[in-house]
Amino acid sequence: MVEFPQTLEAAIAQAQTATQAAIAAGYTRLQVDLLLPELKPMPAAFQYFPVFSDAGAHLKVFFTDAGAAALARRDWGDIPHPICSLDVAGSRQTTPVSELVSPDDQLFLFVAPSSVEVSPVEQVCTAAGDRPVVLFAPRLEDMGTVGIGYTARKIRERFLNTFEPCYYLRPLDGAALLRCYPSPWQVWLEGDDTYTLIAEELLKPDSEKITEILTQVGGGQPVPKRSFIAEMQRFLKALGQ
Repeated sequence: MVEFPQTLEAAIAQAQTATQAAIAAGYTRLQVDLLLPELKPMPAAFQYFPVFSDAGAHLKVFFTDAGAAALARRDWGDIPHPICSLDVAGSRQTTPVSELVSPDDQLFLFVAPSSVEVSPVEQVCTAAGDRPVVLFAPRLEDMGTVGIGYTARKIRERFLNTFEPCYYLRPLDGAALLRCYPSPWQVWLEGDDTYTLIAEELLKPDSEKITEILTQVGGGQPVPKRSFIAEMQRFLKALGQ
């Protein structure tokens, strides 16, 4: 039984469990979404990646650019995992994929990749073959605003659809959407002190479906807006994020 996470630490712990379960089930392309206000991906990723501690140097961590990678090396201290960068200028990759992926690599973790990095991420995935790849806190919402054509955009969308959303947490007005593999998608209603599970869906519900669920719970009236976002901001600040 999945419990609703009350802190960022609890959410990351759930994401770790969901990742392990999905990999054990045979998934090799995974996505972890923590769509929380003011989330800083680098500190969150630092809390998350110990789920792969057994991999040691066989886990390769990617950041979007050399500056972010250098900052992680400084802040994360002495860790056994190689930290690399996706040196991207526009859509042009400056580092050959052959240098980014080695035969000894077993796992690949991408921290906060954006739509600009989809192409090199896809190339790494192709070179990785059936080795697990995880997108952590990706920022891909601007897929349609980066100046690429319709056909290229559809190709990118098809690639991104190959990833299993093993963990997903998003605050809504008076509610939240949660998915923690292997559980289905869940809609949680916010109360004064607790969150109540009100619906489960096999497929990710869109905004129209979520509104329908919340309206049914509210007896035909929209559920009043509550303070979920403010609470999550408080949790993030309390944890130094």
